[in-house]
Amino acid sequence: MTDIQFAAPAGPMQGHLFLPSQADGATPYPGVVVVHDAIGMTDDTLESCQRIADKGYVVLAPDLYSRGGKARCVPLVMKDLLLHRGRTVDDLLAAREHLVERADCTGAVGIIGFCMGGGFAILMAPKGFDASAPFYGVLPRHLTEALEGSCPMVASFGGRDPLLIGGEKKLVRALEKNGVEHDVKTYPKVGHSFANKIDLGPATPLLRVTGFAYNDAATEDAWHRVFAFFGEHLKV
Repeated sequence: MTDIQFAAPAGPMQGHLFLPSQADGATPYPGVVVVHDAIGMTDDTLESCQRIADKGYVVLAPDLYSRGGKARCVPLVMKDLLLHRGRTVDDLLAAREHLVERADCTGAVGIIGFCMGGGFAILMAPKGFDASAPFYGVLPRHLTEALEGSCPMVASFGGRDPLLIGGEKKLVRALEKNGVEHDVKTYPKVGHSFANKIDLGPATPLLRVTGFAYNDAATEDAWHRVFAFFGEHLKV
């Protein structure tokens, strides 16, 4: 992992860059932008980034809270997700552009996000990306309209997620109306953030009671689907 800055309309953006372990500087790889959840850039997110890179991708994880800190940035980032525009959208487009311009990237770029980041993975799907993989992504308003021109999408939900009841049906309906190729699956026995090892200290047990708990079986199946889908749409 390398900490980097990349150019964005609102000024330099902080991010973390990951390369495939087998990278030799001569072979280009597809790129992936990873969008963290509302908690921010955690060790768990960084581990997921390395996992993606080791499957043969150049990965960039922009820190959406790097300009001003979490307390100041969370309301702004959430507002951008709600309005479908703003600095965060520009930052994610800039992250994509940074990967496209790298000599070790083929120019094909996907986007993966978790929770809030999953919402952005859905929102950004029509904005130049080649594949999108939201994990329990917050569904943007006016979903059908928001997905006009979307790239192919592989999405994963938890059947016990109190935040996204009916999420699969709503997303599939919008994707089908737009003729978007998709693989959307709900894992019935897991809840929100099932693919993230969230550690909030003393509050962690409370999260588990409310259904926010890591599940290895669902996580492994979801990643298997993501890598198969990205292999089809990015490694061509």
